[in-house]
Amino acid sequence: MIDRKDSQSVVIVSQHYPPDKSGNASRIHDTAKHLVTEGWDVTVLAPPPAFPHGQFDRSWSRKMTRENDGVTVHNLWAWQPTEEDPGFVSRMAYYLLFPLHALIWLLLNHRGVDAIITSSPPIFTGITGLPFGLFSSTSWLVDVRDLWIDASVGLGFIEEGGLAERISRRYESWVLSTADRITVTTSVLGDKLAEQYGLDRDIIVHLPNGVDTDEFEPTGSVSEPTIVYTGNVGHAQDLESCIRAMSRIDHPDAKLKIVGDGDIKGDLEKLVQEEGLNESVEFTGLVERQEVPKILDEAIIGIAPLKSDESLEYAVPTKAYEYMSYELPVVTTGIGEIETLVEQSGGGYHVANDPDAIASAFETLLADDEKRAEFGTNSRQHMIERYDRGVVAKKLSATLQEVGAA
Repeated sequence: MIDRKDSQSVVIVSQHYPPDKSGNASRIHDTAKHLVTEGWDVTVLAPPPAFPHGQFDRSWSRKMTRENDGVTVHNLWAWQPTEEDPGFVSRMAYYLLFPLHALIWLLLNHRGVDAIITSSPPIFTGITGLPFGLFSSTSWLVDVRDLWIDASVGLGFIEEGGLAERISRRYESWVLSTADRITVTTSVLGDKLAEQYGLDRDIIVHLPNGVDTDEFEPTGSVSEPTIVYTGNVGHAQDLESCIRAMSRIDHPDAKLKIVGDGDIKGDLEKLVQEEGLNESVEFTGLVERQEVPKILDEAIIGIAPLKSDESLEYAVPTKAYEYMSYELPVVTTGIGEIETLVEQSGGGYHVANDPDAIASAFETLLADDEKRAEFGTNSRQHMIERYDRGVVAKKLSATLQEVGAA
């Protein structure tokens, strides 16, 4: 049971936390660490590490507890898919069993907890906070990073207008209307939630993903002509167009380095073979989180290629912030917030989801040292001023204090 201390206590419920290798795992870690600095007693509930799927051994321990940067982390047992691309039943078991276990833990240990933050997606983490939002004075914040239902429909995982979508939307509406505050990573995301579910805009707070600008700081070393992608190799990313672009550039030493793993990595590896790009495209697989800064330091261009889909117009991948903090000029695709970030920062090129357009951006940046330096300087300054995770955590702490006082 959590003992009440002079500091206030917050429990963060997240499907991913290091050593999971995802953008949100690192984001939740940094958020928790900075909240400790702001004077909060922070506990994180997460399942055993299992993402990307197929990269971790399955654990059967009911609970594993550790201290990490002043944060108490409880890994609560849940089903852990071991296949690279799990089936529907395995995914749902992973998504549902963890929040149910987290709810049981909170019901048994809720004394002394001043606030709960549930991070979505997956949307099922809201199960953990619902009873407290309905029947308790404990503050509940729902952290929304993604229009998960819209993306699932847009990518063909669930049928538009079908039973699964209707049930999911009713559940999400219930969760969001019950929470004390809803934090969103982009303004477009907040607008869409308010419009779709008729929410009071006063309870929606914009807290961007951000980046630890001290950790992601360039060293000024000489870099190879490497174009880098770091993160989930999944269905929402248009890495296929980026790979095809490599066959269209006239720069024999240039290499596209894809760092990470995910559902479509095997398909992309086949494409590289078919296109004869083995010398131009490298798959590193998963790497330790602490290796990512070094990889970025050795590159000269970062790519954040989202598919051009309305269901993704709110999205800005964490990797984009990390590239920009490292003074890498960025090449992005997609629609909506990702384009706005590039325009406001002056940190790169936003182009169409077309191999020729992507190749043209690559060619320009590979050939122009001054343009890369200009974009890189603009990018880092923009991150320091608006997106540093310490700055974002201060705003989150203030929001928690405000809700608690109310």
